[in-house]
Amino acid sequence: MLVPKRAGRVSGGLDDMVISLYAHGMSVRDIQHHLLQIYDTQLSHEQVSRITDQVLEEVKAWQSRPLEARYPVVFLDAIAVKVRDNHTVQAKPAYVAIGVDTDGDKHVLGIWLAKIPLDAATAGESARFWGAAMTDLRNRGVRDILIACTDGLPGFEDAIHAAFPHTTVQRCVVHLVRNALRPVARRDRTEVAAELRKIHTAPTIEAAFDALADFTASP
Repeated sequence: MLVPKRAGRVSGGLDDMVISLYAHGMSVRDIQHHLLQIYDTQLSHEQVSRITDQVLEEVKAWQSRPLEARYPVVFLDAIAVKVRDNHTVQAKPAYVAIGVDTDGDKHVLGIWLAKIPLDAATAGESARFWGAAMTDLRNRGVRDILIACTDGLPGFEDAIHAAFPHTTVQRCVVHLVRNALRPVARRDRTEVAAELRKIHTAPTIEAAFDALADFTASP
């Protein structure tokens, strides 16, 4: 029994379950209904809210945690996520920075959620918003980024250099290949993508030109 009768506190196991459901995007009412239907356990709105509020301080601490001074490579991109806001679910751009430290380990440096839903007139990835994200990284201790890998958004490079003027901005290979495949017939995209990756991931300039020549000469 997860919650004994007349128990004053919710068990730790149920706490973890509620937090897990909340992290998957379920509302307080959804969680109440799920626990009642699956586990025959009834919790009040206040109990569920009190449990989910436990993670807020941890989230805030993670968002503002100090970072290392140097990262050889940082990947920057925006993804669309569904967020519950004012009792409605909206798709919004989430800006993500993943840094590779000097030991080669990857770390999520930050996730910034835009306030504007994707279906709004001014929605979409914004270089101006990225500028605020770069400032946040610098305020949290980052002093040098050797290579920033981006999708080539107009104004993105300027936003990065405003905070990290010596950073080399490199176009993401995935985005380069994806853009090059737009005029290619769907049936040929897998084969063409494999050849394009040989060019963009070549270890030297000479090897890249050789791969390009092979690609040009291929039927």
